[in-house]
Amino acid sequence: MSDLKNKRIITVATTGAWPKKENNPNVPMTPEEICEDVYECWKAGAAVAHLHMRDDEGNGTMDHLKFAKTLELLKTNHPDCDIVLNLTTSGDIHATDESRLLHIKELKPEMASYDCGSMNWLNMGLFINSPAFLEECGKLFQELNVKPEIECFDPGMIGNAAYYLKKGVLKAPLHFQMCMGCANGIPGSVKNLVFMVETMNQLCPGSTWSCFGVGHSAMEIMYAAVALGGHIRVGMEDNVMYSKGVLAENNAQFVKRAKRVIEEFGCQAATPDEARQILSLK
Repeated sequence: MSDLKNKRIITVATTGAWPKKENNPNVPMTPEEICEDVYECWKAGAAVAHLHMRDDEGNGTMDHLKFAKTLELLKTNHPDCDIVLNLTTSGDIHATDESRLLHIKELKPEMASYDCGSMNWLNMGLFINSPAFLEECGKLFQELNVKPEIECFDPGMIGNAAYYLKKGVLKAPLHFQMCMGCANGIPGSVKNLVFMVETMNQLCPGSTWSCFGVGHSAMEIMYAAVALGGHIRVGMEDNVMYSKGVLAENNAQFVKRAKRVIEEFGCQAATPDEARQILSLK
């Protein structure tokens, strides 16, 4: 792994469950749009694509057929694209536990999200990840050889991950996504990111980590992650604005900037195969 120490993984979160065309007309919504967006981001330097789906009204959905269609379009239209696919398990707060996992069982992606705790979501509802669901997820992921991306919105979720690691529900080495600046989660700042990483290192040593900042904290968190040796996530799931008052043209625009930042720091953006090595996917 020593030859990979200066590599930084860029994850692109293309769509999310919230922003719509009225927020930014460039948000990809359909399987066709998401497919082409992922391909452009891969060409720009993204090694991982974190995918959500939308229903025909543009709302977040866990419809397994939408996931299947998007992956089939990528395979058919862009067979050269070797990007790591990371499928969400939390694209609709009204979804059942069963519907949140059906597409994982059918498609067996290399990675999937594992939200390690429950929380109030955007001051509008409850985002429930019960102990029973987390145990089911962890065991299923091990059975299917799917790498969990452990999404942590506060330090307590890192503690949850340590518990499930000790219990055997999760398997080391773990990979964390530090979610910074979300409503009802830990605010996005360098100080808070350092605290999250130190907590992870104490409770789950040997883990890898990535992070993102929502809204105004995006750039601060991106620069800090690169400097601290972590990996970064960008994309319209987290921000529809490229800069203050300027809508993003597409997700590839975020990826290109992230790659420039990484290179200016003296590191390199990891290729998908390098990301697989770093994340122990192969």
